[in-house]
Amino acid sequence: MARIAGVNLPTQKRVEVALTYIFGIGPATARDICRKCNVPPERRVNELADDEVARIRESIDREHKVEGDLRREVAMNVKRLMDLGCYRGLRHRRGLPVRGQRTHTNARTRRGPARPIAGKKKVTK
Repeated sequence: MARIAGVNLPTQKRVEVALTYIFGIGPATARDICRKCNVPPERRVNELADDEVARIRESIDREHKVEGDLRREVAMNVKRLMDLGCYRGLRHRRGLPVRGQRTHTNARTRRGPARPIAGKKKVTK
C-alpha cells in the first residue's frame, strides 16, 4: 500500500485516479505528476516500484501544497474574510451561500433543514 502525503492510496486503482484521493490534487494535476515522474498513468498502484512511489512523493512535497497545509490555508482565508467583516465574510459567518446564489428557495445544503414557523399551517389540497 502506497502512503503519500498522509493518505493511503487505494491499491487496485490506476495511479492517475488514486492520486486524486489526496486533498488538493485533481485529475489534471495527477496527470501532470505522472508525466513529470515518468510513471505510466494507467499502471495500478500495487504495481508501482518503491522508487516510483518515492519519486511521486518527492514531486508532490516539492511542488504542491496538499492535505493539512492546504486545509489550513483555506481555513485562514475564510477566517480573514470573517474578521474583515466584508460581504463574503458575513455570508460565511451566517452560514449562507457566499457566491451569489438565491436563498428564497433552495440553498438547503448551506442553510440546513427547514425550520417550521410558529402559527403557520401547511395548506392541504
